Amino acid sequence: MQDKLFSLIQYPLPHHLISRLAGTLADARTPWLKNMMIKRFISTYGVDMSQAQEPDPTAYPCFNDFFTRALKDDARPIGDGIVSPADGFLSQFGNVEHGTLIQAKGQTYSVSSLLGGDDQRADPFQQGSFATVYLSPKDYHRVHMPVTGTLREMTYVPGRLFSVNLATADQVPGLFARNERLVCLFDTDRGPMAMVLVGAMIVAAIETVWAGQITPLSKRIQTTRFDTPIELAKGTEMGRFKLGSTVILCFSDRVAFREGLDADESPMRMGKTLGDFVSRS
Repeated sequence: MQDKLFSLIQYPLPHHLISRLAGTLADARTPWLKNMMIKRFISTYGVDMSQAQEPDPTAYPCFNDFFTRALKDDARPIGDGIVSPADGFLSQFGNVEHGTLIQAKGQTYSVSSLLGGDDQRADPFQQGSFATVYLSPKDYHRVHMPVTGTLREMTYVPGRLFSVNLATADQVPGLFARNERLVCLFDTDRGPMAMVLVGAMIVAAIETVWAGQITPLSKRIQTTRFDTPIELAKGTEMGRFKLGSTVILCFSDRVAFREGLDADESPMRMGKTLGDFVSRS
């Protein structure tokens, strides 16, 4: 009942206005203000600063710089096969069945709607596999490549900014296909891969390493295609969230996920092995 009430309250809220105000506050560089926000956040969520390249919370110019902090080089070893793109929780994963992904128990949505309503863009993923990683507040908020890929196109899809925590995912139909998001299409050795960075309430912006800050933009879908190849190796950074959200991976090829992974229960670390592509005969 509490989760349902929390979700219902979000519908009438001015999502983008709240997020812009949060972004302005997170960019504040007044020393006492930004230090207070950073220290309170560390205390509330139990952030482990020993893994950060800069462990001193007061050394960050603003809250956003703290939130997107870099880690020490050995903090996230890169595993074999397909690896997690971010820290957080593996909220859902599995095969795309007839173009449908699982959002939560009893909640599904289509790969076409997730990728901006373009059936041609979604077609390669109709019988592939997917994984959804929810980035928890206390963890590292840069997003990395799960496999090596060459960027083909990037599509900004406008939308709402519902919270994307597990409680809201259980209650709001088509949540990830309703929220503002950035769809990045890559070519890999095993076919196309989509990395979808989903915006959320108080997420001030999404950045990529090739284009800088992407959101917020206008109220229309915008697609950028890349004629000059941008190749990113597995494990390298591809983007980041200014405040946390969700990354959804879609593969055109089927994935054999590692045994022991459980939806909503498996904590993730960037670089942890998710699985591998199914062997071809």
